[in-house]
Amino acid sequence: MVRSRILCGMALVFGLTSLVSAGDWPRFRGPNGSGISSDVVPTPVEWSPDKNVRWKAPLPGAGVSSPIVVGDRIFVTCYSGYGRDFGEIEDLKRHLVCVDRSSGKILWDKAVDAVLPEDSYRGMGIPAHGYASHTPVSDGKRVFAFFGKSGVLAFDLNGKQLWHKSVGTESDRRRWGSASSPILHEGNVIVVASAESEAIVALDSETGKESWRQEAAGLANVWGTPLMVKIDDERTDLVLGVPYEIWGFNPDSGKLRWYSEIPAGDQYSSSVVAVQDVIYSIEGRGGGSAAVRAGGKGDVTKSHTVWSGADSSRFGTPVVYEDRLYFFSGSVVGCNNAKTGKKVFQGRLEGGSSSGGGGRSRSGRGGGGSDYSSPVIADGKIYFVQGSGSCFVLKAGDKFEQLAVNSVTTDRESFGATPAISNGEIFLRSDKHLYCVSTTEK
Repeated sequence: MVRSRILCGMALVFGLTSLVSAGDWPRFRGPNGSGISSDVVPTPVEWSPDKNVRWKAPLPGAGVSSPIVVGDRIFVTCYSGYGRDFGEIEDLKRHLVCVDRSSGKILWDKAVDAVLPEDSYRGMGIPAHGYASHTPVSDGKRVFAFFGKSGVLAFDLNGKQLWHKSVGTESDRRRWGSASSPILHEGNVIVVASAESEAIVALDSETGKESWRQEAAGLANVWGTPLMVKIDDERTDLVLGVPYEIWGFNPDSGKLRWYSEIPAGDQYSSSVVAVQDVIYSIEGRGGGSAAVRAGGKGDVTKSHTVWSGADSSRFGTPVVYEDRLYFFSGSVVGCNNAKTGKKVFQGRLEGGSSSGGGGRSRSGRGGGGSDYSSPVIADGKIYFVQGSGSCFVLKAGDKFEQLAVNSVTTDRESFGATPAISNGEIFLRSDKHLYCVSTTEK
Protein backbone atom coordinates (compact mmCIF):
# COMPACT_ATOMS: atom_id res chain seq x y z
CA MET A 1 0.00 0.00 0.00
CA VAL A 2 1.05 3.61 -0.47
CA ARG A 3 1.61 4.05 3.27
CA SER A 4 4.65 1.79 3.11
CA ARG A 5 6.50 4.37 1.04
CA ILE A 6 6.47 7.09 3.70
CA LEU A 7 9.90 8.35 4.67
CA CYS A 8 11.03 9.85 7.94
CA GLY A 9 10.81 13.56 8.79
CA MET A 10 12.29 16.02 11.26
CA ALA A 11 10.60 18.38 13.69
CA LEU A 12 11.33 21.97 14.68
CA VAL A 13 8.41 23.74 16.32
CA PHE A 14 7.88 27.47 16.83
CA GLY A 15 5.03 29.14 18.69
CA LEU A 16 2.60 31.68 17.24
CA THR A 17 -0.40 33.42 18.68
CA SER A 18 -3.12 33.71 16.05
CA LEU A 19 -4.71 37.12 15.56
CA VAL A 20 -7.60 35.76 13.50
CA SER A 21 -10.97 37.04 14.75
CA ALA A 22 -14.02 34.87 15.37
CA GLY A 23 -15.87 36.28 12.36
CA ASP A 24 -12.99 35.75 9.94
CA TRP A 25 -12.83 33.09 7.21
CA PRO A 26 -9.04 32.67 7.23
CA ARG A 27 -8.47 29.54 5.09
CA PHE A 28 -10.07 27.21 2.55
CA ARG A 29 -13.63 26.46 3.76
CA GLY A 30 -13.29 28.65 6.82
CA PRO A 31 -12.50 27.63 10.40
CA ASN A 32 -10.48 24.38 10.28
CA GLY A 33 -11.96 23.62 6.87
CA SER A 34 -15.41 22.93 8.31
CA GLY A 35 -17.29 24.95 5.70
CA ILE A 36 -19.54 26.30 8.47
CA SER A 37 -19.91 29.92 9.57
CA SER A 38 -20.64 30.33 13.28
CA ASP A 39 -21.90 33.91 12.81
CA VAL A 40 -25.42 34.73 13.95
CA VAL A 41 -25.89 37.48 11.35
CA PRO A 42 -28.51 36.41 8.77
CA THR A 43 -27.22 35.62 5.30
CA PRO A 44 -29.09 36.32 2.03
CA VAL A 45 -31.52 33.85 0.50
CA GLU A 46 -32.01 35.62 -2.82
CA TRP A 47 -29.86 37.85 -4.99
CA SER A 48 -29.35 38.93 -8.59
CA PRO A 49 -27.12 41.44 -10.41
CA ASP A 50 -29.57 44.16 -9.27
CA LYS A 51 -30.43 42.82 -5.81
CA ASN A 52 -28.23 42.27 -2.75
CA VAL A 53 -24.95 42.41 -4.72
CA ARG A 54 -23.15 45.09 -2.73
CA TRP A 55 -20.12 45.34 -5.01
CA LYS A 56 -18.10 43.51 -7.63
CA ALA A 57 -14.37 43.96 -8.05
CA PRO A 58 -12.52 43.19 -11.30
CA LEU A 59 -9.65 40.75 -10.76
CA PRO A 60 -6.32 40.81 -12.62
CA GLY A 61 -6.73 37.22 -13.77
CA ALA A 62 -8.55 33.92 -13.49
CA GLY A 63 -8.41 31.23 -10.80
CA VAL A 64 -10.44 28.68 -8.87
CA SER A 65 -8.89 29.43 -5.48
CA SER A 66 -11.32 30.68 -2.84
CA PRO A 67 -11.32 34.08 -1.16
CA ILE A 68 -10.47 34.40 2.53
CA VAL A 69 -11.63 37.09 4.96
CA VAL A 70 -9.35 38.75 7.51
CA GLY A 71 -10.91 41.67 9.34
CA ASP A 72 -11.76 44.39 6.83
CA ARG A 73 -9.81 42.75 3.98
CA ILE A 74 -10.39 40.00 1.44
CA PHE A 75 -7.51 38.05 -0.10
CA VAL A 76 -7.64 35.99 -3.28
CA THR A 77 -5.12 34.59 -5.78
CA CYS A 78 -5.20 34.81 -9.59
CA TYR A 79 -3.01 34.11 -12.61
CA SER A 80 -2.40 36.15 -15.76
CA GLY A 81 -0.19 36.44 -18.85
CA TYR A 82 -0.69 32.90 -20.16
CA GLY A 83 -3.44 30.31 -20.26
CA ARG A 84 -7.04 30.74 -21.32
CA ASP A 85 -6.25 33.71 -23.54
CA PHE A 86 -2.90 32.14 -24.46
CA GLY A 87 0.20 34.30 -24.57
CA GLU A 88 3.67 32.97 -23.79
CA ILE A 89 4.32 30.75 -20.79
CA GLU A 90 7.31 32.98 -19.94
CA ASP A 91 4.79 35.75 -19.18
CA LEU A 92 2.83 33.68 -16.64
CA LYS A 93 2.35 35.44 -13.32
CA ARG A 94 0.56 34.58 -10.10
CA HIS A 95 -1.14 37.30 -8.08
CA LEU A 96 -2.10 37.76 -4.46
CA VAL A 97 -4.79 40.44 -4.37
CA CYS A 98 -6.03 42.37 -1.34
CA VAL A 99 -9.53 43.87 -1.57
CA ASP A 100 -11.21 46.33 0.78
CA ARG A 101 -14.15 44.52 2.32
CA SER A 102 -16.41 47.56 2.51
CA SER A 103 -16.00 48.98 -0.98
CA GLY A 104 -14.54 46.24 -3.17
CA LYS A 105 -11.60 48.48 -4.02
CA ILE A 106 -8.33 46.66 -4.73
CA LEU A 107 -5.87 47.84 -2.09
CA TRP A 108 -2.86 46.04 -3.53
CA ASP A 109 -1.91 43.39 -6.08
CA LYS A 110 1.37 41.51 -5.78
CA ALA A 111 2.43 39.71 -8.98
CA VAL A 112 4.94 36.85 -8.84
CA ASP A 113 6.81 35.61 -11.91
CA ALA A 114 6.37 31.90 -12.62
CA VAL A 115 9.27 29.58 -11.93
CA LEU A 116 9.91 27.76 -15.21
CA PRO A 117 9.56 25.21 -16.65
CA GLU A 118 5.86 25.17 -15.77
CA ASP A 119 3.18 22.68 -16.87
CA SER A 120 1.72 23.89 -20.15
CA TYR A 121 -1.92 24.85 -20.70
CA ARG A 122 -3.12 21.69 -22.41
CA GLY A 123 -4.72 18.34 -21.66
CA MET A 124 -7.39 17.80 -18.99
CA GLY A 125 -5.90 19.26 -15.83
CA ILE A 126 -4.44 22.73 -16.23
CA PRO A 127 -7.13 24.00 -18.65
CA ALA A 128 -9.76 22.92 -16.12
CA HIS A 129 -8.41 24.74 -13.07
CA GLY A 130 -5.57 26.98 -14.26
CA TYR A 131 -2.58 28.18 -12.26
CA ALA A 132 -4.28 29.69 -9.19
CA SER A 133 -5.98 26.79 -7.45
CA HIS A 134 -4.56 27.05 -3.92
CA THR A 135 -6.53 29.19 -1.45
CA PRO A 136 -4.32 31.42 0.74
CA VAL A 137 -4.30 31.26 4.54
CA SER A 138 -3.79 33.95 7.19
CA ASP A 139 -2.86 34.08 10.86
CA GLY A 140 -4.32 37.57 11.17
CA LYS A 141 -1.07 39.46 10.65
CA ARG A 142 0.35 37.70 7.60
CA VAL A 143 -1.00 36.04 4.47
CA PHE A 144 0.58 32.90 3.00
CA ALA A 145 0.11 31.91 -0.64
CA PHE A 146 1.12 28.65 -2.31
CA PHE A 147 1.86 29.00 -6.03
CA GLY A 148 2.89 25.45 -6.92
CA LYS A 149 6.30 25.33 -8.60
CA SER A 150 6.66 29.05 -7.90
CA GLY A 151 6.76 28.31 -4.19
CA VAL A 152 5.23 29.54 -0.94
CA LEU A 153 5.25 33.26 -0.16
CA ALA A 154 4.48 35.25 2.97
CA PHE A 155 3.21 38.85 2.92
CA ASP A 156 2.16 41.22 5.66
CA LEU A 157 -1.34 42.68 5.43
CA ASN A 158 0.00 45.73 3.61
CA GLY A 159 1.52 43.65 0.82
CA LYS A 160 5.16 43.61 1.89
CA GLN A 161 6.81 40.33 0.91
CA LEU A 162 8.39 38.70 3.96
CA TRP A 163 9.82 35.49 2.49
CA HIS A 164 9.67 33.12 -0.48
CA LYS A 165 10.41 29.39 -0.28
CA SER A 166 10.41 26.65 -2.91
CA VAL A 167 8.83 23.31 -1.96
CA GLY A 168 9.68 21.56 -5.23
CA THR A 169 9.49 22.04 -9.00
CA GLU A 170 8.50 18.59 -10.24
CA SER A 171 5.33 17.61 -12.13
CA ASP A 172 2.82 14.84 -11.55
CA ARG A 173 2.79 12.27 -14.32
CA ARG A 174 -0.42 13.67 -15.86
CA ARG A 175 0.86 17.25 -15.57
CA TRP A 176 -2.41 18.34 -13.97
CA GLY A 177 -0.74 20.59 -11.40
CA SER A 178 -1.50 20.75 -7.68
CA ALA A 179 -4.41 22.36 -5.81
CA SER A 180 -4.04 21.66 -2.06
CA SER A 181 -4.29 24.80 0.05
CA PRO A 182 -1.86 25.66 2.87
CA ILE A 183 -2.93 25.54 6.53
CA LEU A 184 -1.38 26.78 9.77
CA HIS A 185 -0.37 24.97 12.95
CA GLU A 186 1.73 26.13 15.89
CA GLY A 187 3.89 28.57 13.96
CA ASN A 188 4.20 26.45 10.82
CA VAL A 189 2.71 26.81 7.36
CA ILE A 190 1.89 23.26 6.22
CA VAL A 191 1.79 22.66 2.46
CA VAL A 192 0.88 19.51 0.54
CA ALA A 193 3.33 19.77 -2.36
CA SER A 194 1.81 16.79 -4.14
CA ALA A 195 2.94 17.42 -7.70
CA GLU A 196 5.97 19.53 -6.82
CA SER A 197 7.82 17.00 -4.61
CA GLU A 198 5.36 14.31 -3.45
CA ALA A 199 5.76 15.70 0.05
CA ILE A 200 4.06 17.46 2.92
CA VAL A 201 6.27 20.36 3.96
CA ALA A 202 6.11 22.48 7.12
CA LEU A 203 7.67 25.95 6.92
CA ASP A 204 8.31 28.29 9.82
CA SER A 205 5.78 31.09 9.39
CA GLU A 206 8.24 33.75 10.59
CA THR A 207 11.17 32.88 8.33
CA GLY A 208 10.07 30.34 5.73
CA LYS A 209 12.73 27.93 6.97
CA GLU A 210 11.79 24.27 6.51
CA SER A 211 10.73 22.71 9.83
CA TRP A 212 10.05 19.22 8.50
CA ARG A 213 9.33 17.36 5.28
CA GLN A 214 7.46 14.08 4.87
CA GLU A 215 7.71 12.38 1.49
CA ALA A 216 5.34 9.72 0.17
CA ALA A 217 4.71 8.49 -3.36
CA GLY A 218 0.99 8.24 -2.55
CA LEU A 219 0.77 12.03 -2.42
CA ALA A 220 1.18 12.33 -6.20
CA ASN A 221 -2.56 12.04 -6.83
CA VAL A 222 -3.76 14.25 -3.96
CA TRP A 223 -5.51 17.58 -4.54
CA GLY A 224 -7.27 17.97 -1.18
CA THR A 225 -6.40 20.18 1.78
CA PRO A 226 -5.47 18.70 5.19
CA LEU A 227 -6.99 19.67 8.53
CA MET A 228 -6.13 19.49 12.18
CA VAL A 229 -8.09 17.08 14.42
CA LYS A 230 -7.88 17.25 18.21
CA ILE A 231 -7.69 13.77 19.72
CA ASP A 232 -7.36 14.81 23.38
CA ASP A 233 -5.71 17.50 25.50
CA GLU A 234 -2.30 16.02 24.72
CA ARG A 235 -2.61 15.24 21.03
CA THR A 236 -3.68 16.78 17.72
CA ASP A 237 -3.35 14.97 14.38
CA LEU A 238 -2.77 16.33 10.89
CA VAL A 239 -5.25 14.43 8.71
CA LEU A 240 -5.29 14.04 4.92
CA GLY A 241 -7.26 11.95 2.44
CA VAL A 242 -5.10 10.07 -0.09
CA PRO A 243 -5.85 7.38 -2.69
CA TYR A 244 -7.45 4.39 -0.92
CA GLU A 245 -6.74 5.69 2.61
CA ILE A 246 -6.89 8.41 5.24
CA TRP A 247 -3.60 9.29 6.92
CA GLY A 248 -3.00 10.83 10.35
CA PHE A 249 0.35 12.55 11.03
CA ASN A 250 2.11 14.10 13.98
CA PRO A 251 1.91 17.80 12.96
CA ASP A 252 5.07 18.61 14.91
CA SER A 253 7.29 16.12 13.06
CA GLY A 254 5.43 14.93 9.98
CA LYS A 255 5.68 11.30 11.05
CA LEU A 256 2.78 9.01 10.22
CA ARG A 257 0.80 7.98 13.29
CA TRP A 258 -2.06 5.97 11.76
CA TYR A 259 -3.86 5.09 8.56
CA SER A 260 -7.25 3.68 7.64
CA GLU A 261 -8.36 2.08 4.41
CA ILE A 262 -11.47 3.69 2.85
CA PRO A 263 -13.54 3.37 -0.33
CA ALA A 264 -11.62 5.64 -2.72
CA GLY A 265 -10.00 5.48 -6.13
CA ASP A 266 -6.46 6.15 -7.30
CA GLN A 267 -7.06 9.91 -7.05
CA TYR A 268 -8.16 11.98 -4.07
CA SER A 269 -9.57 15.29 -5.31
CA SER A 270 -11.70 16.52 -2.39
CA SER A 271 -10.78 17.24 1.23
CA VAL A 272 -11.75 15.37 4.35
CA VAL A 273 -13.86 17.11 6.99
CA ALA A 274 -14.07 16.46 10.73
CA VAL A 275 -16.58 16.78 13.53
CA GLN A 276 -14.76 16.39 16.84
CA ASP A 277 -12.54 13.32 16.22
CA VAL A 278 -14.56 11.69 13.41
CA ILE A 279 -13.27 12.16 9.85
CA TYR A 280 -15.67 12.12 6.89
CA SER A 281 -14.55 11.26 3.37
CA ILE A 282 -16.48 11.25 0.07
CA GLU A 283 -14.70 10.79 -3.26
CA GLY A 284 -15.64 10.54 -6.92
CA ARG A 285 -14.05 8.62 -9.82
CA GLY A 286 -14.85 5.15 -8.48
CA GLY A 287 -14.51 6.14 -4.85
CA GLY A 288 -17.02 6.02 -2.02
CA SER A 289 -17.81 7.39 1.43
CA ALA A 290 -16.58 6.68 4.94
CA ALA A 291 -16.47 7.90 8.50
CA VAL A 292 -13.32 7.09 10.48
CA ARG A 293 -12.44 7.96 14.06
CA ALA A 294 -9.08 9.68 14.20
CA GLY A 295 -6.32 8.61 16.53
CA GLY A 296 -4.66 5.34 17.40
CA LYS A 297 -1.51 3.88 15.95
CA GLY A 298 -0.73 1.99 12.76
CA ASP A 299 -3.55 0.33 10.83
CA VAL A 300 -6.82 1.42 12.48
CA THR A 301 -9.14 0.30 9.67
CA LYS A 302 -10.97 -2.33 11.73
CA SER A 303 -10.93 -0.55 15.06
CA HIS A 304 -11.73 3.03 13.94
CA THR A 305 -14.06 2.74 10.93
CA VAL A 306 -17.48 4.08 11.96
CA TRP A 307 -19.21 3.31 8.63
CA SER A 308 -18.50 3.11 4.91
CA GLY A 309 -20.67 3.45 1.81
CA ALA A 310 -20.80 4.00 -1.93
CA ASP A 311 -21.74 7.71 -2.03
CA SER A 312 -19.90 9.94 -4.51
CA SER A 313 -19.40 13.70 -4.73
CA ARG A 314 -16.77 14.23 -7.47
CA PHE A 315 -14.55 17.24 -6.61
CA GLY A 316 -16.48 18.93 -3.79
CA THR A 317 -15.81 18.43 -0.10
CA PRO A 318 -18.84 17.46 2.02
CA VAL A 319 -20.14 19.50 4.93
CA VAL A 320 -21.43 18.09 8.24
CA TYR A 321 -24.05 20.01 10.20
CA GLU A 322 -26.31 18.88 13.05
CA ASP A 323 -25.45 15.20 12.53
CA ARG A 324 -26.20 15.35 8.80
CA LEU A 325 -23.64 14.94 6.03
CA TYR A 326 -24.40 16.94 2.86
CA PHE A 327 -22.67 16.40 -0.48
CA PHE A 328 -23.22 17.38 -4.12
CA SER A 329 -22.55 15.69 -7.45
CA GLY A 330 -23.61 17.71 -10.47
CA SER A 331 -27.24 18.69 -9.85
CA VAL A 332 -27.87 15.99 -7.24
CA VAL A 333 -27.64 16.68 -3.51
CA GLY A 334 -27.34 13.87 -1.00
CA CYS A 335 -27.80 13.85 2.75
CA ASN A 336 -26.72 11.04 5.06
CA ASN A 337 -26.97 10.53 8.78
CA ALA A 338 -23.45 11.41 9.89
CA LYS A 339 -23.45 8.88 12.72
CA THR A 340 -24.66 5.87 10.71
CA GLY A 341 -24.04 6.72 7.05
CA LYS A 342 -27.65 5.90 6.18
CA LYS A 343 -29.35 8.03 3.54
CA VAL A 344 -31.64 10.78 4.87
CA PHE A 345 -32.65 12.16 1.47
CA GLN A 346 -31.54 12.71 -2.10
CA GLY A 347 -32.80 15.58 -4.25
CA ARG A 348 -32.26 17.21 -7.61
CA LEU A 349 -31.44 20.91 -7.85
CA GLU A 350 -33.94 22.89 -9.90
CA GLY A 351 -33.20 25.88 -12.11
CA GLY A 352 -29.81 27.41 -12.73
CA SER A 353 -27.58 26.56 -15.65
CA SER A 354 -24.75 24.12 -16.12
CA SER A 355 -23.13 26.29 -18.78
CA GLY A 356 -25.17 29.34 -19.80
CA GLY A 357 -24.04 32.56 -18.18
CA GLY A 358 -20.79 30.96 -17.13
CA GLY A 359 -19.05 27.65 -17.53
CA ARG A 360 -16.31 27.40 -20.08
CA SER A 361 -14.83 30.40 -21.82
CA ARG A 362 -16.03 31.66 -25.19
CA SER A 363 -13.08 29.99 -26.84
CA GLY A 364 -14.30 26.63 -25.51
CA ARG A 365 -11.32 26.24 -23.22
CA GLY A 366 -11.71 25.79 -19.51
CA GLY A 367 -10.57 27.65 -16.46
CA GLY A 368 -13.11 26.72 -13.82
CA GLY A 369 -16.19 25.57 -15.75
CA SER A 370 -16.49 22.29 -13.82
CA ASP A 371 -18.17 22.16 -10.41
CA TYR A 372 -15.10 22.51 -8.21
CA SER A 373 -16.87 24.43 -5.47
CA SER A 374 -17.73 22.84 -2.13
CA PRO A 375 -20.91 23.49 -0.12
CA VAL A 376 -20.82 25.80 2.88
CA ILE A 377 -23.36 26.51 5.62
CA ALA A 378 -24.42 29.71 7.35
CA ASP A 379 -27.57 30.80 9.17
CA GLY A 380 -29.07 27.31 8.83
CA LYS A 381 -28.74 27.43 5.04
CA ILE A 382 -26.57 25.47 2.59
CA TYR A 383 -24.89 27.34 -0.26
CA PHE A 384 -23.55 25.51 -3.31
CA VAL A 385 -22.14 27.18 -6.44
CA GLN A 386 -22.01 25.44 -9.80
CA GLY A 387 -19.38 26.27 -12.41
CA SER A 388 -21.94 28.34 -14.29
CA GLY A 389 -22.31 30.68 -11.32
CA SER A 390 -25.72 29.37 -10.30
CA CYS A 391 -25.76 29.42 -6.50
CA PHE A 392 -28.30 27.13 -4.86
CA VAL A 393 -29.63 27.89 -1.40
CA LEU A 394 -31.10 24.97 0.57
CA LYS A 395 -32.53 24.76 4.04
CA ALA A 396 -30.41 22.55 6.26
CA GLY A 397 -32.65 19.82 7.61
CA ASP A 398 -33.80 16.24 7.25
CA LYS A 399 -35.66 16.81 3.97
CA PHE A 400 -34.76 18.33 0.62
CA GLU A 401 -35.92 21.94 0.54
CA GLN A 402 -34.49 24.30 -2.08
CA LEU A 403 -35.05 27.92 -1.13
CA ALA A 404 -33.60 29.72 -4.16
CA VAL A 405 -31.18 29.66 -7.06
CA ASN A 406 -29.28 32.88 -7.73
CA SER A 407 -26.67 34.45 -9.99
CA VAL A 408 -24.55 37.54 -9.47
CA THR A 409 -24.09 38.17 -13.21
CA THR A 410 -25.63 37.53 -16.61
CA ASP A 411 -22.20 37.60 -18.27
CA ARG A 412 -20.21 34.51 -19.15
CA GLU A 413 -18.02 33.88 -16.12
CA SER A 414 -16.70 30.67 -14.59
CA PHE A 415 -17.11 30.00 -10.87
CA GLY A 416 -14.80 27.33 -9.47
CA ALA A 417 -14.25 28.72 -5.97
CA THR A 418 -15.93 27.88 -2.69
CA PRO A 419 -17.72 30.87 -1.12
CA ALA A 420 -16.36 32.64 1.94
CA ILE A 421 -18.87 33.82 4.55
CA SER A 422 -18.34 36.36 7.30
CA ASN A 423 -20.78 38.45 9.37
CA GLY A 424 -23.70 37.88 7.03
CA GLU A 425 -21.72 38.61 3.86
CA ILE A 426 -21.04 36.05 1.13
CA PHE A 427 -17.95 36.46 -1.05
CA LEU A 428 -17.98 34.75 -4.45
CA ARG A 429 -15.16 34.77 -6.98
CA SER A 430 -15.27 34.01 -10.70
CA ASP A 431 -12.58 33.98 -13.34
CA LYS A 432 -13.16 37.72 -13.74
CA HIS A 433 -14.57 39.27 -10.57
CA LEU A 434 -14.90 39.07 -6.81
CA TYR A 435 -18.45 39.69 -5.53
CA CYS A 436 -19.89 40.67 -2.16
CA VAL A 437 -23.48 39.53 -1.54
CA SER A 438 -25.28 40.96 1.47
CA THR A 439 -28.67 42.20 2.62
CA THR A 440 -27.17 44.87 4.88
CA GLU A 441 -26.42 48.45 3.92
CA LYS A 442 -22.87 49.46 2.98
